[in-house]
Amino acid sequence: MRLTTKGRFAVTAMIDLGLRHSAGPVTLAAISQRQQISLSYLEQLFGKLRRHALVESTRGPGGGYTLARSPSDITVAEIITSVDEPMDATQCGGKENCLGEGARCMTHDLWASLNNKMVEFLDSVSLQNLVDEQLAKGFQLEEKPTLKRAISNLPAVKPIRVNAPNSVFALGNAYSKI
Repeated sequence: MRLTTKGRFAVTAMIDLGLRHSAGPVTLAAISQRQQISLSYLEQLFGKLRRHALVESTRGPGGGYTLARSPSDITVAEIITSVDEPMDATQCGGKENCLGEGARCMTHDLWASLNNKMVEFLDSVSLQNLVDEQLAKGFQLEEKPTLKRAISNLPAVKPIRVNAPNSVFALGNAYSKI
């Protein structure tokens, strides 16, 4: 089995979302910045995760993504398969035609057994397990920055009023009156 960036990034982004599960919607831009994953790539992944009912989206200001279910109810296998990541180590993709025309290779059963073990293992690991692992390593959620209005202590500078023409036409009218 070859786990590509699609599966790895999906799991990483879901851990990020799981860590902030109780804090409300999380923007993809924030995940992109924290995890160094392209925003457009995350948009593609989260579209698939949403279609598989692993995340929910909230539109508008303060919107973003939240987990659709409890992190303990989401498995790594679900995340990986929802983004179309194949979990297959066989040469034939499980079709048992490794050598063509229905002929299996000598190692087909070995790779098929490995597939079963991989799925079994990834199905036993919940998103909550991965979140707890990060918290045990000392992960700290960053404080949300408080939004402050830009109010200056300096007095407002009044603009200088100029009694000059403000267009070519006004300039021409000003000279025609002289």
